[in-house]
Amino acid sequence: MIFHSFDRSRLAALASAALLALPLSVLAQSDAKPVDVPAAPTQTEDATAGPSFPKPDPADFSADSPTREQVEGFLKANWGFDTKRLYQVQSIAKTIVPGISTVKVLVGEKGNKQIGPLQFFALPDGKHIITAGEILPFSEHPFEENRTTLLKRADGPSRGAADKSLELVEFADFQCPHCKDAQATVEKLATDFPNAHFVFQNFPLGQHPEAFRSAAYGLCVAKQGGDKAFFDYAAAVFDGQAGLATAEGATLTLNSAVTKAGQSPDKVEACSKTPETKAAVEANIKLAQDLGVNQTPMLAINGRLIPFAGINYDTLKQMITWHAANDGAAK
Repeated sequence: MIFHSFDRSRLAALASAALLALPLSVLAQSDAKPVDVPAAPTQTEDATAGPSFPKPDPADFSADSPTREQVEGFLKANWGFDTKRLYQVQSIAKTIVPGISTVKVLVGEKGNKQIGPLQFFALPDGKHIITAGEILPFSEHPFEENRTTLLKRADGPSRGAADKSLELVEFADFQCPHCKDAQATVEKLATDFPNAHFVFQNFPLGQHPEAFRSAAYGLCVAKQGGDKAFFDYAAAVFDGQAGLATAEGATLTLNSAVTKAGQSPDKVEACSKTPETKAAVEANIKLAQDLGVNQTPMLAINGRLIPFAGINYDTLKQMITWHAANDGAAK
């Protein structure tokens, strides 16, 4: 682990919501070696102070692109929500491949003297980086493209505020156990953020044989009964998720959920088998794939993708609050 001796619980929160809000692998799989740790603070030192970063060497800034200001803007967009996080751009250097730069950032936190390095490669187009084996967007507004895409294409059932200046889009699979567990978190968010526009986007995964049918039924419930009926249906399906283990059990579970949502099982079943409904579910899947959603549940906070099942709730609230205050209106 590059955060060599950080508290494990704090590390989990840092890593799961760290660079680009990627999974733990972004930091955990880094080949970077731990930075030498400064001595522990004496009694005369401020115990709330962070680490003492070594002074950057100007010779380590040999690349023309990206600039230090661009990297700092990019890091602020990703880490601005965390008031304890401290960081310093340590180098932006040329590599043997023309146009590709390697960026090294030292990272710490208030109240802890430990330092960890984070490294990534900036690509020649100035719009992407490579880290932990993934190609990711790079800019001072790295989530703007996703946000614009979601505002145009996230057409799932919605609730909450009509205004979309704070839009939370949940990508979920009705047969995914973690998605079921995450519903309690979504309900808490709906209470804590009444100003947010919540959207449920179906993303049935191929390994779940009844997920596509569950999604199709849900779209038909919404079409026939409205958004409220859909969320009643969704709650009932997640509650009875164990019944989706077999085709026969799924039929009983879905019909029961449709009834609880106040709709006709026969009409919903007929609707679910139409080419239009199948195309609508496939469009939901295509949207998730276009955004790079690779797991469920996934939460998009104004375009920022968060695999939120493993994130501490207070950290998630902190992220949403920060984006609500800093994102402004989408272009």
